[in-house]
Amino acid sequence: MTGMWRCTILQLHLIPNIMKFIASILLKTLVVASVFSLAACTPKYDWREVRGENATYVIALPSKPTTFTRTIDLNGTPVSMTMVAAEVEGVTFAVGSAELPDATQAQVSLSAMKTAMVNNIGGKIRQEKVLTMAQSPYAAGKVAVTEVEASGPAANGQSRILFGRFVAKEKRVYQVVVLGAEKGLKRDTVDTFFSSFKFN
Repeated sequence: MTGMWRCTILQLHLIPNIMKFIASILLKTLVVASVFSLAACTPKYDWREVRGENATYVIALPSKPTTFTRTIDLNGTPVSMTMVAAEVEGVTFAVGSAELPDATQAQVSLSAMKTAMVNNIGGKIRQEKVLTMAQSPYAAGKVAVTEVEASGPAANGQSRILFGRFVAKEKRVYQVVVLGAEKGLKRDTVDTFFSSFKFN
C-alpha cells in the first residue's frame, strides 16, 4: 500500500472524530447564543396591578412597590401625600394622592403640585398639554389631566427627565410620575405606565 493510500485511509478514519468535534463546538455555540438571546428577551419590567389604599385608583407598576406618606404644602394648605413607588434600573415610577378640604381647592392645588415636582429636580418644563380621562368605568364623564415633560441636571452629569400627569377628582389630587436618566428612558414605557392609571 502506497503512502498516499495510507494517508487517505487515515484521513477517512479521522473524519468521524473531526465531525464530532465540529458538532460539539456548534452545539456549545448554540447553547451560549440561546442563553444570551433569552437574557436579551427577558423583560426588565415586571408589571403588576396596584390599587390605592385610601384613593380609588388602579395602576400598573414595573416592580414591587413601596408606600410612604409625608406632609406637603399645596398652595398654602398642608396635606398628607401618600406615594406608591417602584424603581427599575434607576428609573422611578410613582403615583401620589392627597385629599384637600374641597373640590375647588383640589383643582387650584394642581398647579402647585406640578410646580413642586418640577422644582424637585431643578428642572424646566419642555412640553405641557391638557388631556382627558374617564372619571369612572361605571359612569359617564371625563376629567382634565395636565401632562408635562421636564428636564433637569443630575449629579452624575447625565440629564434627568421627568414625565408627569396631574389630575383632580372631587376632593383628591393625583400625580403620576416617571423620573430617570434621559438616556435610558423610552417614551413607550412611560405611555404604558400612564395608560394603566385609572379610577375605580
